[in-house]
Amino acid sequence: MPRKKIRIVPLTRNFQKYGLPLYSADWVWYKLPDPDPDPDPSTSDEVSSAKSKSAQKSYIVLAGGGGEGRSGIPNAVLLVEFDFTAKSLSNLPVSKFVTASDLPYRMAVHPRGDGVVCSFPKSCRLYVIDEEKSEEIKKLVLNLSDKVLTRLEDVGQQLALKFNNEGSALAGGGEDGNLRVIEWPSMEVILDKAGAHKSVKDVDFSPDGKYLVSLGNSGPAKVWDVTSKIAIASLSKENDEIFCFCRFSESNDTNQVLYIAAVTGKGGSIVTWNTKTWKRMGSKTVVRDTISAFSVSPDGKLLACGTTQGDIFILSSSSKQVQTIVRKAHLGFVTALSFAHDSRALASISLDSSARVTLFEEEDKTGGLSLWAIVLVLLLAVVVYFMMSQGILS
Repeated sequence: MPRKKIRIVPLTRNFQKYGLPLYSADWVWYKLPDPDPDPDPSTSDEVSSAKSKSAQKSYIVLAGGGGEGRSGIPNAVLLVEFDFTAKSLSNLPVSKFVTASDLPYRMAVHPRGDGVVCSFPKSCRLYVIDEEKSEEIKKLVLNLSDKVLTRLEDVGQQLALKFNNEGSALAGGGEDGNLRVIEWPSMEVILDKAGAHKSVKDVDFSPDGKYLVSLGNSGPAKVWDVTSKIAIASLSKENDEIFCFCRFSESNDTNQVLYIAAVTGKGGSIVTWNTKTWKRMGSKTVVRDTISAFSVSPDGKLLACGTTQGDIFILSSSSKQVQTIVRKAHLGFVTALSFAHDSRALASISLDSSARVTLFEEEDKTGGLSLWAIVLVLLLAVVVYFMMSQGILS
């Protein structure tokens, strides 16, 4: 099989500024009603597929702001659209929900469309995406849900929020070090661990939902069995490592793998862990700068690292080799990264109020060699013809 390499699709309208520092971002998919339903059973699968794709639009939820005080910078949750056909990011939000003096800092988008949970300094709130209908156009709007997140009321600032893949559980990690897992949508407590860390920085569920990994400002990362509600493994740091982000994924052989992005004196590194033995499989320094954001593509093939210098590094998950770099993707340090559900795009945001979408495609590394081989054959044919015409070759 020819080897594949990822390259960035050149774009011109994939970068926008939205007027407020951005701290969190995630993709949402909204299925628009088919404007031209075709009841004809003879309609080809190709036509039906084309209609389905045309009715599917992709959106990104952004959250951020200027915080408390009178800075004049609003706090808001934004909904922006990315058009894959035009390869463009909307220059204005499709919808904007201003949150007064409360800064929306972290978010978790429900994978089955139940809305967006945002964390604020004291509590969490649920936002839903509604369709505002009129005679001329259909517009999407963000609205505050009537649903009260009872188990996340008056719990303080949550620095990490994450749904499992099924959307049946929500994990929250608090600035106070408390770790919670709540059943969705019943809001019944599954796990409530006070002092899990000094302060919880990041959490993530395994693809099968059985495990939850959490890490704090110091000390080891911890792996929790969601069913038994106990910590089953402690993932220790080595030398001067500082753990920053944790993400489960599936490797090419469908086995689960855990990645932890760390900062060392040499730069940013990726530590890989075996999810059966919870032993360290390896560690590799991948960037010279500090990693300020980290994400893994849903298909498990790519890792993305954002840095304090505003650069974005895209790596192969298997080799940890850098596939491509977006230099100065943002003027400020990258605050969040999020892959689209089909892994072909990456959203990135920054404190400089900017959002960017980077598109990827695979290129065949042997393709260039094949072209040169054809050119060489043609040149040889010309040389042989010339030599025969001159009598050099009989």
